[in-house]
Amino acid sequence: MTGYEKALSDGADIIVKIDGDGQMDPRLIHRFIAPILNGVADYTKGNRFFDLENLHTMPKARLVGNALLSFISKVSTGYWDIFDPTNGYTAIHANVARRLSAPKISKRYFFESDVLFRLSILRAVVVDVPMHAHYGNEVSNLNIRKAVPEFLFKHIRNFCKRIFYNYYLRDVSVASFQLPLGLLFFFSGVMYGSYHWLAFASRGVAAPTGTVVFPVMCILVGTQLLLAFINSDVSSVPRTPIHGLYEPDTKPLN
Repeated sequence: MTGYEKALSDGADIIVKIDGDGQMDPRLIHRFIAPILNGVADYTKGNRFFDLENLHTMPKARLVGNALLSFISKVSTGYWDIFDPTNGYTAIHANVARRLSAPKISKRYFFESDVLFRLSILRAVVVDVPMHAHYGNEVSNLNIRKAVPEFLFKHIRNFCKRIFYNYYLRDVSVASFQLPLGLLFFFSGVMYGSYHWLAFASRGVAAPTGTVVFPVMCILVGTQLLLAFINSDVSSVPRTPIHGLYEPDTKPLN
């Protein structure tokens, strides 16, 4: 964020960030700024998963970890069409970077994921850029045991904020009702069915047909509503860049 602030104060139009671990090739910068210059993106990021033939160079632990984090990030940020959320090779339009609230953005390893969440709140367009990473004998300082609960908590927090902002505070749509009703039907069916199944099983008798059908119907209805919500959420991924909506200025991040 210090680099963003310095670049903005120097009058940069597009800011590129490259991690300092030697894995990222600076010769690819033109690929990252092109979608922004062409007006089709507000923010671009690297994706090491485009070319499946080169995935064998990625350490297996990172491969599995990135795949899991990518799915969780899709849910928390709403960017269902991107992958590799922790990729540190990024570019952002200055007009959008000014709208990021520096004090609120997570530091260290959750930085890139949190930036994606903040961009989703702004409804910025994010585009993946295919790239290869160069892995050597470097050892990551990331502590998996500490990072997993931290990442999980922050992703859940960001998901709740995003749903509230986009579906209840900023706008209300059919999806705003599908989510709570889907959760209500699904978990009501699970809890009702589990309770009565255990009760009848403990007595060694078969549950009445109605007692079985009712929770099953609730679970099916809940599942359909939740799938409908997910479909609406996927279709609402931002498609129109926002950097042209803001007048360029010299205000720093705040």
